[in-house]
Amino acid sequence: MKQPVLNPYLHYSALFSLIALFALCIAWEIWLDPLKPGGTLWFLKALPLAFAFKGVSRGSLYTVQWASMLILLYLMEGVVRVMSSPSSLSVKLSWIEIVLSTTFFLSAIFYAQPSKKAAKLAAGKRN
Repeated sequence: MKQPVLNPYLHYSALFSLIALFALCIAWEIWLDPLKPGGTLWFLKALPLAFAFKGVSRGSLYTVQWASMLILLYLMEGVVRVMSSPSSLSVKLSWIEIVLSTTFFLSAIFYAQPSKKAAKLAAGKRN
């Protein structure tokens, strides 16, 4: 079976957006616009993203796939906070969260697509 060609730009886009989202989550809840003055433990919401760093940086399709599902939680949080936050800074940060999580999701899906097609083609040849 011929190895599929994976797009390095999609890989770097996914990696950059993952790291940027991690940094945003931490900065948001500690310094930029925490729920309480002085920061809260909500910065721990960034922790699950850290588990994906190694695999995404290596281009592991397995990690990219599960991280693309995880990232949807951050997309949902961004949408909820855009709709419900009284703080204009929080709304702006929420939009950034939405853009970064959407960028990661789309980059991850299109990065993994050639491998998925190759796997389906190989499975069809075996049957």
